[in-house]
Formats: sequence, structure tokens, C-alpha cells
Amino acid sequence: MTPWIILFTIVCYFALLFLISWVTGRKADNAGFFTGNRKTPWYMATFAMIGASISGVTFISVPGAVGTGGYAYMQMVLGFFVGSMLVAWLLIPMFYRMNLVSIYGYLERRFGLATYRTGAWFFFVSKMLGASVRFFVVCVVLQTLVFAPLSIPFSLNVVLTVALIWLYSFQGGVKSLIWTDSLKTLCLILSVVCCIGFIASKLDLTWTTLPAAVADHPTSKLFFLDDPNDGRYFWKQFIAGIFMIIACTGLDQDLMQRTLSCKNPREAQKNMVVSAGVQIFVIGLFLVLGTLLYLYADRFMPTAQMKGDALFGAVTWSEQFPLFIGILFIVGLIAAAYSAAGSALTALTTSFTIDILRADERQNERDLTLTRKLIHFIMSLLMVITIVVFYELNDDSAINAVYSLAAYTYGPILGLFIFGLACKRAVRDAYVPVVAIAAPLLSYILKRNSEAWLGGYQISFELLLINALITAAGLCLLIKKKQKI
Repeated sequence: MTPWIILFTIVCYFALLFLISWVTGRKADNAGFFTGNRKTPWYMATFAMIGASISGVTFISVPGAVGTGGYAYMQMVLGFFVGSMLVAWLLIPMFYRMNLVSIYGYLERRFGLATYRTGAWFFFVSKMLGASVRFFVVCVVLQTLVFAPLSIPFSLNVVLTVALIWLYSFQGGVKSLIWTDSLKTLCLILSVVCCIGFIASKLDLTWTTLPAAVADHPTSKLFFLDDPNDGRYFWKQFIAGIFMIIACTGLDQDLMQRTLSCKNPREAQKNMVVSAGVQIFVIGLFLVLGTLLYLYADRFMPTAQMKGDALFGAVTWSEQFPLFIGILFIVGLIAAAYSAAGSALTALTTSFTIDILRADERQNERDLTLTRKLIHFIMSLLMVITIVVFYELNDDSAINAVYSLAAYTYGPILGLFIFGLACKRAVRDAYVPVVAIAAPLLSYILKRNSEAWLGGYQISFELLLINALITAAGLCLLIKKKQKI
């Protein structure tokens, strides 16, 4: 596949995105940008959330990771489903009852201004770094395939791709993203299904023999119940998945912004429950694809020594595969990557404008529109700078640290909401930022020393819950005596 074919594929994909964005967002006002005017049908929000929850890193890494981790990730996905039920029945009715544009407005009403801004800043840092590093991985792939052969520097690659995302999302916001993300979800699922079908045919597998072939392969091990110290241990992953989805979806302005665009709480709940069920199916497709990729590589590419993140691309771009499979890979990759980046920019714009600047309280509709568009541009610029810094550092340890950032930054947010819902006592709001900063630091120290202190026990994804519990415990120390909210 030549760079020009890949570039042409990307241009055609974005042309379709721009058309959809223009049609759906040309009359959008600020309410349309922030909440979609709360008129989104639940099934459209559900379909859009599938693409929004799957990043380019997921698209590349989940299939390759089955080589070392089997289907352990599905244990966490099952926890996602339970967590989604809790979000649907506990958080969504509250958010609608309070008529929130930004979900962190709850923190102000429950605790005070300092807590409110603490939650907003933690979300801002986490989402900016997380979205940037996920998009960075895809920019590196496109640099190798397209821009480097055309002598285009990486920085210009990033500027161009982020500019395209800014162009199709700056006007309509959530109102446009619901429809563009639906297109991305369709492209993503079609890409994976077609790749599974083609690889299965090359392996002489039919739809009736495919399940047995996958089940017999060592990469398809699903449940890890033997060693509690193992990071893949079922109950670790399952329980962590429950709280991960509460923190990273229910308490994430990015994904909840779509859910809160539904007409009413009941439709938002339908969206949350159905999207969680569909996510199990979609992640299952990625895992099955991973097993098939290893089966194919073992039979037809035994000397290639490709594994992990490089496996999917290496197989789909091999000489044995037709051009359209490589194009499907590119379409699926950019659909996953640009969906995550576009939604992140919209969420960051909303949170910064509403939570940190509080422009909706001080400005009229015209001035708010100008502020929102300026913030959207600044968020895009910050994302470009962050991605280029990652590239210049070229430090895998720095990138890996960002991947684990969610456990540290979402932990305090989760702890604030847990305490706020479980305890009705007022706290000393001014000291909450101290607790929110101390909790991740204590969690880091515990994680670094867990094997020595806890008899060989390895802290894995449950770090998020530990962080949240430390935050909640710290808030208990700030309770005001004999005062309830």
C-alpha cells in the first residue's frame, strides 16, 4: 500500500465527516455544543459511544495483547457492564435532576467551590494527557506509513490532523459528534468484522469451525482464577472494571456529555445499559481477531517475529492480503483515533469553559459563543504541543506512565463522589485540594512497595479504588462537627 493511497483514504473519510458535521452542526448554539440540546435519541447516543470508548490504541493493542495476556481484558469488560448499571441507576438520575451541563457541578453543590475546581482540574489534566498520548500512537503510525515517505515532518503531521479534528468539531460540538461518532463506530465494526472474515477464509475456517479453532488456541484463555497475586487475577480485573467504568465513564465529562444529550433520564439509562452490552460484543471481536492474527502469523509468516502492537498492521499489509483489507485497517484506525480525539476536545472545551472559567454564568449567548470557540482552539493547540513533546522525548517509560495516569487522576474524583453520595456531612472545602493531591501520592508509594509490604501482592488496576478510598478517608478527617448538608 502506497502513502498516496492511504492519504487518499484519509481525505475521503474526512470529507464524509465534514459533510455530516456541517449538516448536523450548522445551526448549533451553545446548548447544542455542550449538551446537544438534550434531543439525541438514545440509540444514536449508544451507537456513538461505542466509537468514542474505543481509541486508536485499543484498535492496535487489544488484538496484539492476547499473545501474552490471553483474553484477560474481557474480565475487566465484564466489570464494565456492572459498573455501567451503577452509573445508569445512581448517577444519571442525579445529573438530570440537577440539570448539569458539566457533571462536576455536583461537586460545587455538595462540597463547595474549591472541591468543584479540584475535580475539574483533575479531569482536565487527565483527559489532555490521556487523549494526547492515545492520538500520539496513531500519529506515529501515520508518520511511518504516509508522512515520512512524503518528507513531511512529524510536527506538521500533528498540526494537520488536529486541525482537521478541530474543523469538524468546533461548530456543532456534541450535536455533531453524536453523528460523526456513529459513522466512526460503523467503520470500526465493519473493519474488524471484514478482517476476521478474510483471515478466517485464509485459514480455511468457516463460521461453524471458527469458534472451536479460536477456543483451542492458547491465546484464548479467558478466566485467570489461580493466583491472586497475578495482575490478571479475575477478581482484581472484574472489581477494578466496575470502578474504572464509574470513574472513567460515569465521572468523565467526555463520555457523559453524550449520555446527557439524551432527551430524559430514562433514555440516558437505556443508552448506558445497551452500550455496555454492545461493548462486550465489540471487545470480543477484537480479542477473536487477535487470536486469528496469531494463527495467521504462525502459518504464513513464521519468520516475521511480529507480535504485540505491530501484529495487526504487519498482517493486514502483508503481500498475501488484498488492498481493500489494508484500507479497512486504515479506516478503522483513524475512525477509532479521531473519534477519541474529537470527543476529548469537546469535553475539554466544555469543562474549561463551564467549570474553570464559569463563562456561562457571566456572559451572554454571543460572548459565550466567542469564548467557547477560543477555548476550543486553545485546547487543540495544547494537544498539538503535548503530542510533539511526547515525540521529542521518545521515552517509552513516560508514555507508559501516562497510560496508568487514570488510576491516579480519576481516583480522587471517584473518592469525592463516593463520599458525597455516601455521607451527608459537610466538610472543610478549602482543604479538599490537599486531600486530592495527597491521595495519588500515597497510592503511588503503596504501589511501589506493595510486593515488599504485602507479601508479594502486586497492585494492578485496583489502584484506582485504593486511591478513591484514600481520598474518601481523607475527607472524613475534614468533616465539620454537627453540620450536615
